[in-house]
Amino acid sequence: MVKFFPYFLFFIGLQVSAQQFTRKDSLRGGFSLERTSYDVQRYDLNITIDPEKKSIVGYNDITFKILNTASQIQVDLFENMKIDSIVFEGKQLNYKREFGAVFISFEKPLTVDELNKKIRFYYSGNPLIANYPPWDGGFVFKSDSQDKPWIGVAVQGTGASLWYPVKDSQHDEPDLGATIKVAVPNGLMNVSNGRFIGSEDLKNGYTRWDWEVKNPINNYDITINVADYAHLHDTHNGLDLDYYVLRENEEKAKQHFEEVKPMLDCFESKFGKYPFAEDGYKLVETSYLGMEHQSAVAYGNKYRKGYMGSDISGTGIGMLFDYITIHESGHEWFGNSITSKDIADMWIHEGFTTYSESVFVECLYGYEKAMEYINGQKNRISNKAPIIGTYGVNDKGSNDMYYKGALLLNTLRHIVNDDPKWWQILLKYSETYRHKIIDTETVIAFFNTETNRNLSPIFEQYLKHKNIPELDVEIRKKEVKFRWHTDVTNFSMPVVLLVNDTEIRLEATNDWQSYKIKKTKEAVKFDSNRFLIKVNYN
Repeated sequence: MVKFFPYFLFFIGLQVSAQQFTRKDSLRGGFSLERTSYDVQRYDLNITIDPEKKSIVGYNDITFKILNTASQIQVDLFENMKIDSIVFEGKQLNYKREFGAVFISFEKPLTVDELNKKIRFYYSGNPLIANYPPWDGGFVFKSDSQDKPWIGVAVQGTGASLWYPVKDSQHDEPDLGATIKVAVPNGLMNVSNGRFIGSEDLKNGYTRWDWEVKNPINNYDITINVADYAHLHDTHNGLDLDYYVLRENEEKAKQHFEEVKPMLDCFESKFGKYPFAEDGYKLVETSYLGMEHQSAVAYGNKYRKGYMGSDISGTGIGMLFDYITIHESGHEWFGNSITSKDIADMWIHEGFTTYSESVFVECLYGYEKAMEYINGQKNRISNKAPIIGTYGVNDKGSNDMYYKGALLLNTLRHIVNDDPKWWQILLKYSETYRHKIIDTETVIAFFNTETNRNLSPIFEQYLKHKNIPELDVEIRKKEVKFRWHTDVTNFSMPVVLLVNDTEIRLEATNDWQSYKIKKTKEAVKFDSNRFLIKVNYN
C-alpha cells in the first residue's frame, strides 16, 4: 500500500494513544453474519463522472454466492452518497443504513445453492475529496497544464465504499474479477484496472471507457484515472506493458519507464511470475504520489529517482531507482496477490513490499548495497506501537509495518543463514499464497515449517510488541556475556559476534551465556546489520 500511504507519515510525528473503538468501527472492520453469509463473485461497475459537479451517478452489479442462509446482507457505501434504489430479480429491495453500512433485506431468505445471485445497486452523489492524497482517502480533482480535468482516486484505509457500493473488507474479493465502465466528457479518457475492452460515444457529450479484470482484486485497488492521456505500449517476456501518461510527458516516460523491465526480471526471479498477466501491467500517471492499484499502478513521482527526488534510506542508494515504480509494483505480489484478511495485518502488504525494494537493489547492485539500503531505513522506525493493530475494527496498526516489517524479513534471512534456501522459501511463500487472502498466523506457520524452526516468539516480539529485541552484553578481558531482553518469554535468536575479522555465530536466549575470547574489549562487538536489534554494552 501506501496509498493512503500510511508509511509516508514518517515526517509527521506519530501520536500513539489508547484508541476507543465504536460500533461504526465494528461495522466497517468486522466479520458479521451479514457479511460472511455471502461470497462476492464479481463487480460490474457502470458510472458517469461529471468533472464540473465532481459527482458520480450509476450502479454496481454485485454478483454473489450464498454461503449460509441469509435474509439480509451488508453492503457498504459512505453516508454522504445517496442510494437511488437496490434491485433484485426485478423488484426493489428494502434496506436500512447505519453509518456506512447498508443492510439489504430480501423478501425470502436466500438459501445455499449452486446459482449465483445478483443485485443492482443504483447510487449517486459527490464522493469525499482527498485533501492530501494519497495519505487521506478520496477523489482527486485536478487539472493538467492545459487546464483539462485530471481525476483520480486513492482510498486505501479510508475505504472503497467512499465512491462505490461494495463489501468493504479485504476478506472477500470478487473471485471472477470485475468490469469498470466509466463515462467521462468527450476528449478525456478513463483508465481502470485490467484490459481495455472498448469505448462508446454515448451521444450526450460523454464517452464510456470499458475495462475488464480477469483476476480477483482488492476492493481498494479498483480505480479510475481520467485525463487526456497518451498511451505507450511495450512487451517484456510476453507480458504486456502499458503506460498512460500526460501528453507532455510522453517522451520522458518512454525512457524513464525502461526501469520496469529489470524490475520485473528481478521480482519474477525472486517471487515468481507476475501475478496478473491476464490483466497486463500498467503504470498510470496521477496527480498524487502513487498507489498499488492492481494492474493499473498509480504513478506520480514526476519521473524522478528516489522518493519525490530524495533518498528515504539516507544512504544515496535510494537515488539509483524510482521509489514509486519499484515499491508500488512490488505490491502486485504482496498486497494485491497475497492479501491480508484484516487490515490489522497490513504488514503482510507493507513489510514484504518494503523488503522488495532492497531485493531490487540486490538484483542490480549486489548484497552489500542491499544491506546498506535496508539498514538505512532503520531511522524510519518509531517503535512507539505494535505493528499489528486491533482485529475486527478497521485498525491498521502502526506505520512501523513498513520499515520494521522489512527489517524483520531481513532478520529472518540471516536467521536462516543460507541464501539459496532463503530465496527458495520466499519464492515458495509467494507462489503458495498467490491470489489468496491470509493472516499473520498463516505467515508464521509457513515460515516455521519451511525453516524447521520455531520462529513464533520472534514474530511475536517484532509484530505484537513495540520494542525490538535488546541484547544485553557484558565484556570482560577474556569473556563476553550476553542475553536477550525481550517482552516475549523463552526468546531465542542467533547473533553474530565479531572478534576482529572473525565471525562467531551464537544462539542467544533470555538467560545469560558466556563466550571465551582472547582479544581486547575494543576488538569485540555484535553485528546489528544482519538483525534488527539493539545492543546494550555494559
